[in-house]
Amino acid sequence: MPDAGTGVPAVGTGVPAVARVWPVGVRPRVLRGWEPPETRYGRGHRGVDLAAAPGTPVRAVAAGRISFAGQVAGRGVVSVELSGTGTPPLRTTYEPLLPSVEKGAEVAPGEVIGTVAATGPARSPHCTAPCLHWGLLRADVYLDPLALLPPWLLRHGPPRLLPVLGLPVPG
Repeated sequence: MPDAGTGVPAVGTGVPAVARVWPVGVRPRVLRGWEPPETRYGRGHRGVDLAAAPGTPVRAVAAGRISFAGQVAGRGVVSVELSGTGTPPLRTTYEPLLPSVEKGAEVAPGEVIGTVAATGPARSPHCTAPCLHWGLLRADVYLDPLALLPPWLLRHGPPRLLPVLGLPVPG
């Protein structure tokens, strides 16, 4: 929850790792990370920018209900209220995209909710290269969307089994 009136998350704000997929790709490059503002209206970056070419499918990271699908300041935006994440529920946002869902629709993890829209200085102030801006909120408090991802989705490369030293090899 926010710190006394600032709109900035208090230390220890928990975000459950409920995501089952990245919104774009397998492990997209993060072009710009989450930079929480010092005050409710202060400078910061209220989400993460993920490298994604126009036309790239955008997926819901977890189960939920579409709470908004439309235009905001000339850009396509979709918001998903995540199931089972408390009261008020967590809400993810995705922009700029061409929505393929409507408000009220239930979505499953990995379900396509739209495609990345073409960007440019007039279309998206978030990115200098083609990207998807992915945000996370609880009520009006912005949080780091990467916190939704469990460790196995954040790791680089495939898992490796390492030898257990000091134990006999089965045979």
